[in-house]
Amino acid sequence: MNARNSHNLLLTLAAFVIVVAGMQAAASLLVPFLLAAFIAIICLPPLNWLTSKHIPVSAAVLIIALAIIVSGLLIGAFVSSSVADFSHNLPAYQTRLQTLTGNTLNWLAGFGISVSSTSVLAALDPSAAMGMAGKLLAGLGNALANTFLIVLTVIFLLIEASALPHKWRAMGHDAPSMHGFEQFISSVGSYFSIKSWVSLLTGLFIAIWLAVIGVDYPLLWGLVAFLFNFVPNIGSIIAAVPAILLALVQLGGGDALLAGLGYVIANVVMGNVVEPRFMGKGVGLSTLVVFLSLVFWGWVLGPVGMLLSVPLTMIVKLALESNEQMRWLAILLGPDAPKNS
Repeated sequence: MNARNSHNLLLTLAAFVIVVAGMQAAASLLVPFLLAAFIAIICLPPLNWLTSKHIPVSAAVLIIALAIIVSGLLIGAFVSSSVADFSHNLPAYQTRLQTLTGNTLNWLAGFGISVSSTSVLAALDPSAAMGMAGKLLAGLGNALANTFLIVLTVIFLLIEASALPHKWRAMGHDAPSMHGFEQFISSVGSYFSIKSWVSLLTGLFIAIWLAVIGVDYPLLWGLVAFLFNFVPNIGSIIAAVPAILLALVQLGGGDALLAGLGYVIANVVMGNVVEPRFMGKGVGLSTLVVFLSLVFWGWVLGPVGMLLSVPLTMIVKLALESNEQMRWLAILLGPDAPKNS
């Protein structure tokens, strides 16, 4: 029995490696589809609301599609113009940051703290951080390149979702249970709804805070804060770094500290007070699993995998829960043991 279990475990691990390798190879095809699938899940409540007002399904889907297209075009135009302006000024920002680093090292040398500027700049190149910010913002524009494919897929998914209950009833007694599917839709929809509102409030607060301080591109940094708030654990840190560095370069150390304080306030209030209050126990995943899922899905699917790491892991957990032999893995992925255990 032990040998048989070991054999099954090896086969399962081998299949897992093959599936992951296939997903990584097909990332360019999977990423737009996954984005479309989760956008469709977010759009299901508005679709149900429109149809409840006796609006035909086709018209309701068209209204939602137009709203997505207009929003995408506005965001894309704003991001493209801001990225172009930021990229144009990036060399000056990098040079200024290098100068500030040199001045800081000279100031430390005045107190008898001798640090080699060559070794410091080799180990921690601040201009590289600003370069990373430029690539990060450029990546936001590239993510909108498949807008047409994503919107088209969302339209078909919403039409199919509206017809799915009728198909399920037509199957009669042969229809599989919808409990797992409904649980997933409810969990992901609730997660994205709460996360979207929290992220929106975070982005608005950051944009207003940076605008008051006088940091360039406050709306852009607010948008970055909104998007990266979806990335668990480290998203807020990634969003804060370029804005704080820009405040340091543009306004000086005092205002950079103020900018950093704004990010700390936003993330402490939103992440530790507002979000837990409305999300309750959260997504049913342990903190360690959330972090590991961020690393894993980011490695497999890139930046979009990081944004979707939590809902993708929720799918895996729900699939494991539906299998009696694998339910123990689902329990390990959860935040705590079931109450009846």
